[in-house]
Amino acid sequence: LPPLRNPDILIGSNDLTCLSYLHEPSVLYNLRIRFLQYQQIYTWCGIVLVAINPFTDLEIYGEDTIQMYHTNLANLAQMDPHIYAVAEDAFTKLERNNINQSVIVSGESGAGKTVSAKFAMRYFASIAGSDSNIEARVLASNPIMEAIGNAKTIRNDNSSRFGKYIQILFDRRNRHIMGGNMRTYLLEKSRVTYQAE
Repeated sequence: LPPLRNPDILIGSNDLTCLSYLHEPSVLYNLRIRFLQYQQIYTWCGIVLVAINPFTDLEIYGEDTIQMYHTNLANLAQMDPHIYAVAEDAFTKLERNNINQSVIVSGESGAGKTVSAKFAMRYFASIAGSDSNIEARVLASNPIMEAIGNAKTIRNDNSSRFGKYIQILFDRRNRHIMGGNMRTYLLEKSRVTYQAE
């Protein structure tokens, strides 16, 4: 049998579905190459964005990056994978089709789900701001919820101990943010009410 190794030209691909052999070792190897050699934390797997938590602040979330993803809609598929690409795709489909959109963030504890959700919300706030500064209030709700429902764990000093369902409401006419709604569920009470000795 020939080795089930991807050709060198595909190694480090920004979309896992482009790999000739799509098995666990090749996927992990590709993610490893992208993270360690190319310093890329994001990789596509079809329409799913795979993110690796670098456990450090990166300079890839500024306003200039937001504008780059927002203004290059025609070239979005050729741009590097990014949480902003996911947010832009959802916003574009909301505008074009006038149908509610969802961004689902899932992963292991400490994977960076809360941070990814914050960056997506920051993207929406930046491109769909409002006259009443409501987007700042929507973003300001995060620290309040974190103060109540986060705790220190082995993997994460500021780990969310609850799930969040966040709705951002857009005006149908101009797509400005009108408001937001947050519902919490599955609060891990033992982690946020008692301190380990």
